[in-house]
Amino acid sequence: MDLEAKKKAFVALGDFLRQFATNEFVKSEKVEHNDAFFSAFEDLIETAVHYNGWFVKEQVLVAVQSWADALTAANITQWCSAYDFTKEPLKKVGLILAGNIPMVGFHDLVAVLISGNIALVKLSSNDQKIVPFLAKYLQTVEPQFLDRLLFVEGKMEGFEAVIATGSNNTARYFDYYFTAVPHIIRKNRNSVALLTGEETPEQLTELGKDIFTYYGLGCRNVSKLFVPKGYNFDAFFQGMYAQKDVIMYERYANNYDYNKAVFLMSEFQLLDNGFLTIKEDSSYASPISSIYYEYYDTVEEVVTRLRADQEKIQCIVSNGLTTDSIGFGQTQHPQLWDYADQVDTLDFLLKL
Repeated sequence: MDLEAKKKAFVALGDFLRQFATNEFVKSEKVEHNDAFFSAFEDLIETAVHYNGWFVKEQVLVAVQSWADALTAANITQWCSAYDFTKEPLKKVGLILAGNIPMVGFHDLVAVLISGNIALVKLSSNDQKIVPFLAKYLQTVEPQFLDRLLFVEGKMEGFEAVIATGSNNTARYFDYYFTAVPHIIRKNRNSVALLTGEETPEQLTELGKDIFTYYGLGCRNVSKLFVPKGYNFDAFFQGMYAQKDVIMYERYANNYDYNKAVFLMSEFQLLDNGFLTIKEDSSYASPISSIYYEYYDTVEEVVTRLRADQEKIQCIVSNGLTTDSIGFGQTQHPQLWDYADQVDTLDFLLKL
């Protein structure tokens, strides 16, 4: 299958998604197959919460917008320019997708198809609707994908490579079960922010998006702060205020009440603004509605710590204090070449 045909199909998908990138959906006559797909996707966005209570419309649209921004002709061309596509591996790649946030495994699917492999997709029970819908759109735009994109129910068989995403516990099972084939196994990771106290109000407001988007359920959500000794959290809480409406969502509010109660019963010292608690803790993974923080003496010591713990870290948000820092407010908008766990998925797939 010609690379240009694949690229064209993904550009068409980006054009389709761009119609839903804001709360006001705008149907374009220039988008392919809109008559068959536009209204159906509109309904799916509105009803996704019925299949996963965390997939409220606003959060689904964040994922849709991120993919609409990513799937442009310029981005796809830039992504592909670093690789050799002269031969299609045509290997059957099993994809075991997570379902913690909308479309979380979609990048793996895109990478398998554009690399010239065959995707055998095992969906998470928490995300059963959106990815199959977009897969059907791709197959309608480019029928050559019909035999290269298959969804699996029950036991996955016939795979020649695997990309599996799960918890640290399931990763141990995956490592054992898939040991005989090339594989990428993804475990739990968390994201952190390295603050100095010199951040602008606008940057701290943007940091709120890194913390609260998807209610903090993703590995790219900031769950831990590193702050200098003597840091005043007033400016931080002012930046978080833009996210105050998160407490209006019952599921989030229940987590906030429960986790706050657990902390208080354990007599932990907390800072609290009515919808977010922050607690001093050396761990990276904080519960929903809470952020951990840790004091530091020098930025260098934090950089050394994060380098040593790189297998636990997905994103680092800072003012360029590390070589791989991400800007404030950008963690949930990765580029196509921003690979999960810093593992080059496309390189892995092309070399099968």
